Amino acid sequence: MCTLETFKVDLKGLQTAETVLSYHLDEAYFEAIDAPDVREGELDVTLTVRKASEYFELDFHTEGVVHVTCDLCLDDMELPIVSDDHLFARFGESTLDEGDEIVTVDENEGILDTAWLIYEFISLAIPIKHVHAPGKCNAAMSKLLSEHDAARSSEAEEAKAVDPRWEALLKLKK
Repeated sequence: MCTLETFKVDLKGLQTAETVLSYHLDEAYFEAIDAPDVREGELDVTLTVRKASEYFELDFHTEGVVHVTCDLCLDDMELPIVSDDHLFARFGESTLDEGDEIVTVDENEGILDTAWLIYEFISLAIPIKHVHAPGKCNAAMSKLLSEHDAARSSEAEEAKAVDPRWEALLKLKK
C-alpha cells in the first residue's frame, strides 16, 4: 500500500538551498491516487527543490514505463516515459493555481502536495496515439480488423457502381 503522505513537501522546513527527493512509483501509487488514465507503471521520479528568497523552483525528472492499452489491438503495452518538468511555488494566503508554471502554497501550512502534480506530468508525457511497434500487435485482432476493413471498402465500391443516379449524372458531365 502506498501512502501519498511521502509526496508532501514541507517548503517551510527546507533547511538547505537545494533539496533532492526521490520517489519510486508502481501500481500502489496509481491505485492510491485513483488515477483515471494510467493504472500501472514502474517509474522513478527525482524532484529537485531550489529555495530562493521569494519562491521555490521545482524540477521533476520522470523516467520509466507505463502500461496503456494499444489503440489498434486493445492489448496492454509498455510505453517508455522520459519527462523533465519545471514548476515554481510561492507562498500566499491560500492554495491557488496561477497558471501552468506557478503554484501558490498556503502560507500557514507551507506544504506542497506533489502526488497529483507528478501524475499530471506523467499523463502529459504519454502520446495521444498508443500503438505497438509494427508487427507487435495481437495477430488475431489485426486479422479481424483487416477483414472488416476490406468488407467495408468492397461494400462501398459495389454501392458506387450500382447507383444509377450517379451514372446518369456522369453521362450529363460528358
